Amino acid sequence: MTDPIADMLTRIRNAVHARHQRVDVPASRFKAEIARILEQEGYIQGFKMLEAAETPQPSIRLFLKYGPRGETVISGLERVSRPGRRVYLGRQDVPRVMGGLGTSILTTSRGVMTGREAVRAGVGGEVLCNIW
Repeated sequence: MTDPIADMLTRIRNAVHARHQRVDVPASRFKAEIARILEQEGYIQGFKMLEAAETPQPSIRLFLKYGPRGETVISGLERVSRPGRRVYLGRQDVPRVMGGLGTSILTTSRGVMTGREAVRAGVGGEVLCNIW
């Protein structure tokens, strides 16, 4: 696999479309930071790190979130920066996703954070993905 972040986003997208309650993705610290942001922004209920004793390899279990009538909280996920085309933006160029209703996730010199946090902190970085 050449792009583990795109794989994670695709697994989430597929699980949401199939109305699953949870989805497992192979673990890494980077993916755990993305999961933390998704939980913090209210796109998922939570996540749990599964050790190798529980699964064949270390995994992250994401608990997906749905509205009171079963409507999806995540309506779209988009990978922006890919291994073949990296996208770096300064703090003044950080995009507003869906007019501020969505969230962009960036990796900066200060760690993984949302676009709003990056603008507030005055840093730019690589735009990993957009979610709305």
